Amino acid sequence: MAALLVLSGVLAGCGGHPYVAPRPTAVASVDPGQATTTLESLQAVVRRGDAAAARRFGADGATADLLAAIARNVRAIGLGDVGFTYLTENGSGSLRGSWGATVQVSWKVDGFDHQPASTEVSFTFADGGKRISRVGGRQNAIPVWLSGPVTVRRTPQTLVISAAPPAVADRLATEARTALARDAQVLGRDHDKLVVEAPATVEALHRALDAQPPTYSGIAAVTAPVDGNRTPGTPVHVFVNPVVFRSMDRTAAQVVMTHESVHAVTDAPLRSAPLWLIEGFADYVALGEAHVPLAKEAAQVAQQVRRHGVPAHLPADSSFGTEERGLESTYEAAWRVNVTIAQHAGQPALVRFYRDMLRGGSLARVLPADTGLTVAGLTADWRGDLASLPHVAG
Repeated sequence: MAALLVLSGVLAGCGGHPYVAPRPTAVASVDPGQATTTLESLQAVVRRGDAAAARRFGADGATADLLAAIARNVRAIGLGDVGFTYLTENGSGSLRGSWGATVQVSWKVDGFDHQPASTEVSFTFADGGKRISRVGGRQNAIPVWLSGPVTVRRTPQTLVISAAPPAVADRLATEARTALARDAQVLGRDHDKLVVEAPATVEALHRALDAQPPTYSGIAAVTAPVDGNRTPGTPVHVFVNPVVFRSMDRTAAQVVMTHESVHAVTDAPLRSAPLWLIEGFADYVALGEAHVPLAKEAAQVAQQVRRHGVPAHLPADSSFGTEERGLESTYEAAWRVNVTIAQHAGQPALVRFYRDMLRGGSLARVLPADTGLTVAGLTADWRGDLASLPHVAG
């Protein structure tokens, strides 16, 4: 009886009120199967460019708008092989009934890219996996076409994908066409194609390239594989820094675009060659018709030579880092190496040397075979060129 009375007291509680056990807190059930089904359905409507159908997968108005924009982007850009593959959840269910997952996104620009690109993007699922409440995390990679509405400008050989205002896309399209025409003059081929992507912000640029700020904050543009994969055949596009690029005058912007287009059409980011050749050759092409006085084109390297003397060696790869001091001087020095080769052996020989080196040739073998110069001879001639620059000599 005593035990029963004690138990009754516990059940009654200290205040004499009956004890009620709290209900378990509702946490989202992580359902990869349902999320996979949702992604497959979304993939189908996005591939059709069906914005209205894509909207229905959004868990809220903002996400619905984004999914509709993605479908419109796919149609406007001409994306093929678009795919969404559920990989794994990247967190447990939340109190709001949603969970995050990593999704492999694949795509290809039809008519421009030779094979699909692929990257991992964060998605947030809601309603048991039947809806999507977020595409892309704050720090994760996200392609430009997946991040919001874009403006597209297309010709048979150029394609601009811009999250910036239409006027920016128009300017970039003109510069892309001019760049390809200049490339054809020097490289001797007219079948190349160029894709230029312009994210809306510097943050979006870093996310498109899956890079940590401030890696590209101070540069005007960069040419890179769209998914970070450096195997042969990976799509290589030009990515524009919207803040820096819009602050440049037309001549400087065109030089940058032509420089980057050389990288893109020759797949330079996927190749292994000295950076003084890769970067210097691109500047050789870009500056060839810029009609800028030599005193201005080589101003930074001339200043370095005045202060520190003529360099003893050709520019090292390590000096081309985006955060390196004196980067402009390094690029100008590399450009003058290529000018030196062209002056000694002619432009066709320089182009042949560039192509052979991108194929994996040895510098010590290819340089004399294509240009008649040894590394020591080229270095000596280049040092003489630097010493004779305006504001250095005399």
